[in-house]
Amino acid sequence: MSATPVGTETPAVGATPAVNPNAPVPNIMANHAERPEKFSRLNFKRWQQKMLFYLTTLNLARFLTETAPVIAEGQADAQSVDAWKHSEFLCRNYVLNGLTDALYNVYCKVATAKELWESLERKYKTEDAGTKKHVVAKFLEYKMVDSKSVMSQLQDLQVIIHDNNAEGMDLNESFQVASMVEKLPPGWIDFKNYLKHKRKEMSVEELVVRLRIEEDNRMALKKGSEVESSKVHMVEAG
Repeated sequence: MSATPVGTETPAVGATPAVNPNAPVPNIMANHAERPEKFSRLNFKRWQQKMLFYLTTLNLARFLTETAPVIAEGQADAQSVDAWKHSEFLCRNYVLNGLTDALYNVYCKVATAKELWESLERKYKTEDAGTKKHVVAKFLEYKMVDSKSVMSQLQDLQVIIHDNNAEGMDLNESFQVASMVEKLPPGWIDFKNYLKHKRKEMSVEELVVRLRIEEDNRMALKKGSEVESSKVHMVEAG
């Protein structure tokens, strides 16, 4: 029976993979079109997924979890070990080159790709959790004011909702509509109540159109009132 090539079977947890002395040097075809943007301490989970896919296209992803192999008893061929070390070296440096210069300087001394990957996970997955809490708090605390355009504030709220969705906390459309209505400023209380008592559910797009029309009407009325007031002052002065 022929020897099983290295990497075709998953070793048991905690076991050290044996080296097949006849295994060829991996032929890694670079696919740099899939290279992710450099990680700069933000959105670690997204960067991690992109980097994992990138390394998979290079046939290097397994070195993020494997430890260095040992020569099985009776085997003295070091070529397979050299091939493994070369591929592991490439994997480690692809990950390092996916970091900004500041982070590269911090992590360049980590010895292996596996240790590097685990160090980044320990550090930045925790920070991602903190980011989620921050985004949620930002959404809950956001309130519109009468001194600013409702449409501009609505855009700000949509950005916050997008950030929530990007963190994996998807808000369905009905909830988005209800929250936008609830956060309308005090001067819009009558229109807010009108929207809240509508039986037909609206989409976000429909709500945006209604709010834009309402704000345009309010601006037109305000402008008309200012013109009438100006005319009255002119008559009185005359």
